[in-house]
Amino acid sequence: MFFSLLFATFVIALAVSIAVVKAFSRPVRGILDRIIDDSISAAWHRYITFAALVVGVSGGVRIYSLERYIQPERLPEGGGQPLTLTAERWTLEIYRTVIECLQSMAWMYLVVFLFALIAYVIVRIAERRSNKAQ
Repeated sequence: MFFSLLFATFVIALAVSIAVVKAFSRPVRGILDRIIDDSISAAWHRYITFAALVVGVSGGVRIYSLERYIQPERLPEGGGQPLTLTAERWTLEIYRTVIECLQSMAWMYLVVFLFALIAYVIVRIAERRSNKAQ
């Protein structure tokens, strides 16, 4: 049962990550083309896409949380049993996978867009200075 849960969380996190990457692909490409305006923007776009997939899957598949199903619970008096996978726990784990995947990707894209905003401001200032010099 544990391997099924691990596989299911991986597939769901990957599917959610791919959907989010597709949703943000065009805006990221546009921002990079505007800021960098060179062929290297395609490489940056590919890297950000890869990073988003990695962040999404690693955020969605929480290995430390799934270990509870194979390791006994740590009780103060010792002993304990691993948690059993019931239908309710499956539902919670799938929900948690989707939410944590989205949350980790949201943070990653926030950081990317903050740096892009800073770069955009720098590019605009440089453009204004070059227009004044002409």
